Order: sequence, then structure tokens, then C-alpha cells
Amino acid sequence: MNLQNSQSVEQQRYVLESLAELNDQAYILSRYLHGITCEVCQLLNSNWTIITICEEGDWQILASHPLLHEAGPESSFHTELSAILLQHGLLQHIDDVEHHLDHQEQLGSYTYSLGVPLRTIYGRVIGTLYAFHQHPCQHSSEKISIVQSLAERAAMAIENYQLYQQKRLSDQRLEQEIATGLRELQAIQSKLATQERLAEIGEFTALIIHEIRNPLTTIEMGLNYAKKRLLNTSDQKRLALALNESQRLKQLLTEILLYTKPQVLKRSRLNLGDFLSELLIQLKDMPEATDRQIELTFTQPDIHISADRDKLKQVFINLVRNAFEAISPGEKIRCEISSLHAERVCIHIHNNGEPIPPEILPHLTTPFCSTKPSGTGLGLAIVKRIITAHDGELTIHSSAAGTTVSVQLSIVP
Repeated sequence: MNLQNSQSVEQQRYVLESLAELNDQAYILSRYLHGITCEVCQLLNSNWTIITICEEGDWQILASHPLLHEAGPESSFHTELSAILLQHGLLQHIDDVEHHLDHQEQLGSYTYSLGVPLRTIYGRVIGTLYAFHQHPCQHSSEKISIVQSLAERAAMAIENYQLYQQKRLSDQRLEQEIATGLRELQAIQSKLATQERLAEIGEFTALIIHEIRNPLTTIEMGLNYAKKRLLNTSDQKRLALALNESQRLKQLLTEILLYTKPQVLKRSRLNLGDFLSELLIQLKDMPEATDRQIELTFTQPDIHISADRDKLKQVFINLVRNAFEAISPGEKIRCEISSLHAERVCIHIHNNGEPIPPEILPHLTTPFCSTKPSGTGLGLAIVKRIITAHDGELTIHSSAAGTTVSVQLSIVP
């Protein structure tokens, strides 16, 4: 008896030492669990040992000895036994199938089985460890105790691995959120830096324009006086040219001031369809609209936005004027309102004029870039600044079929 006890203690010590070595490889869960199945097979001299877990009613084989390459009849009857074990959460010990006829079909070609629940430290049963024999046999309580200890270690390893996976996913989500937050912060900082820079440029520009306008007004007064005195045709042509250039210079100064001035919005609730319908009626009287037509269509009549009426009017006056200048007399431009989804609306202004050269298209909203011989290039730059201040988006597409300028704005309920 003492000899048997001594052998049992030595065997238990051997298994625990082997388990300690396996703990060093716990970062590879499959290897760790396979090592446990090997130890159980060696300890109990079983023909087949398997570890499975159950997640939301779905069984998954984590380790087996000998290895299972595909699900077969054995894994099928094992699943049935595991379901019973999982339901009760107690040790299942069938020493001879002939004495347990209710399990005869479930055991298949095996006559003996030992099933141990994989119980976490919180008492939750997450799976099973089963050892099967093809011949009847008996195991001591010490060996069964060791198997239970191995099952506890397997449950702990599985739970730790699941927690690690959850932590890794959580860390990935956190990293993504941090990265997104940093990008948003950088965008805000860039926007603030741009606004501060434009504010400084605006103050400086306003001072320069004020200093230029005063002498320009004096020069213009002198030219008008000379126009009344000098009646010669040649003199009149020269004076008219000088006055036209002074007017163009004043217009340029006004546009520069508008571009550099901070966009302070006075928002109000607007019915977009009504707003554009009224505006386009007024724009039919502009000189650029002579012998040209404009057509307004919209799929949804009641779309409301929050916008600065005067600044938005400035946007569409500029875009419609550009569209009229791009087409020939007798042609028409189309203005279409379409809702992209519940939160955004898009206004398309299309003309079938000559396409814009591809090398110029990306730079059209850059100051002093223009397709017009006498254009300043500030019109679209101002338009983009106003739309950006409204949290909108301006896009321009041009092809052989014409040019479409699209303005996206946010819808308010």
C-alpha cells in the first residue's frame, strides 16, 4: 500500500512538473491544451482525450490526442456527452457502458469515459475535457483529482486567452479612437491656425486697401474731370480706358478684402427651394443672362438648411454668372437640388460649355487662378471659403459634356 501511495505521489509530481513546463508555453493556447490532452492520455492510458468549449451553443474542438483532422463520428457522440456534462456541470464517470445503457449510443466504440467540466475561477463552465477508453478500466481517485486539476488549468488558460483577445480588441479600438481623435485635433488645429493667419492677413490687407483706395479715388476724380474738359475723341478713348482700369482695380481690392475677411455667419433657417427660386428669377436680369436660360429642378420641395442668406446668395450669384459666361446665346444652364440622404443636400449647377483643362481644374478655387482672360480668380476662392464656413463642400467636374459645380450643405430637421 505504501509503495502504491509513493508511486501515486511521484506520478502526480511528474504531471505537475510537466504542467509547469507547459505554462512557459501558455502564449500558444493550442500547444498548451494539446500538452494537457497528452498528459491525460499518459496518466489514464486512454485511447482518446479531447478538450472542447461551448460558445452560444456552438461547440469548438480546441485540442485532441490523437489529433483530429476533421469532425467525424467520434466528435459527434462526444458533443452529445459534452452537452449533458455542460448542463449539469458535474464530473461524469462511466466505468462500463454495459452498466449505463442510456449512454451506449453516445459512447460509440468506447466502453469507458471520464468527463470533467472546464470550470473557471468564477464557477462558470465553459467546456469539457473527456478521456475515452476502448476497454473497461478503473482509475484511482488520485488520478481523477489530477485530471480535474488539469481541467482547471485548461479552463484558466482558455479564459486568460479570451481575456487577452478581448483586451487586444479593446486596445485596437482604443488605438483607432485615439488616432481618429488625433486626426480630428490636428484638423481643428490646422483650421484654427489658418483662421488666425487669415485674420492677420485680413487686418493687414484691410489697411493696405484703405491706403490704396484713397489715392485711387483721387485719381478717379481727376480722370472724370479731365473727361469733361478734354473732348477730343482720342483723349476720350484714353480716359475711358483709364477709368475702366481704375474700376477693375477697385473691384479687385473689394474681392481681396472679401477673401481675407473672416467669414462670420448670421445663420437663419432657409427653405432651399424657395430661396433658389427667388434668387434665379432675379439673376435672369443680369447682363451675362442675355439670350440665355436657366432651369431649376428639385426632387424634394421642402428641404431646409441653416445658412447666412446674404453670403449664400453671393455664392450662387457667382456660380450662376460663371455658368452663363461659359455657354453661348440660346443655350441654357440647369440647376438641380437633390438630397443625398437625410443629413445632406446637393445643389448641382451644370453648363454644356467648353470643358475646363484638366491641369487647371484642381486649382480653380486657388486665389488668382482663373480661366477668364480678365478674371482675378478670387470669385471661386471666396465661394469655397463661404461654403467651408457653412460646413459644406464644393466640387467641380468637367468633361466633354460640360461642367458641373456641386455644393453640398447640411439639412436641418
